[in-house]
Amino acid sequence: MNKTKMRGAVALLAIVGAVAGAGAAHAAGPAKPDLARAEEIVGGRCFLCHGAEGESSSPIFPRLAGQNAEYVAKQLADFQSGRRKSDTMQSQVQELTKGEMAALGAFFEAKKPAPHKPRDADLAGVGRYIFTKGNPYSGVAACSSCHGSKGYGTTQLPRLAGQHPLYIEEQLKQFNKRERTNDNAVMHAVASKLTELEARAVAEYIGALD
Repeated sequence: MNKTKMRGAVALLAIVGAVAGAGAAHAAGPAKPDLARAEEIVGGRCFLCHGAEGESSSPIFPRLAGQNAEYVAKQLADFQSGRRKSDTMQSQVQELTKGEMAALGAFFEAKKPAPHKPRDADLAGVGRYIFTKGNPYSGVAACSSCHGSKGYGTTQLPRLAGQHPLYIEEQLKQFNKRERTNDNAVMHAVASKLTELEARAVAEYIGALD
């Protein structure tokens, strides 16, 4: 074999090897989230507000237990970039890598959220109507049409079930005032049509879902 053919053969083998390596990596799938690293981060900072198990230390902080992993990772990235505004959260996530954000999402999603009874059953009943049927008279869409009948959400939409009512109310206010703009713009329209009673009622109902 002359030198030209030999160089061609070597090049071909290199290409085949590279393709095979890429195929093997693809077959192996994405890297598994580093839950040990996530637990370390939670124990070092997140637990102060959100609790070690994602149950939060105050109703002004969201429960993260059971929250959809991809949604958590997206919110962390949005806080880091400034798309979602929060001086506190931006400083907390400033040095996180994408892998760590994904790991934190997986960590909290794996935690089982604790059920909570409604404080006001009558108010929760009004909220149930809004959540499942909306308000056809004012044009409010049913929450379940996007977040599901049980409020579990999707990879792109948050789990609402079991969330602190006070936190839900605050987020609705932020959507209404266009202070929160990093998520689905549909929420701006929904929040702007809710009365104060409806917002409080649907938050009460959501808090009792499990």
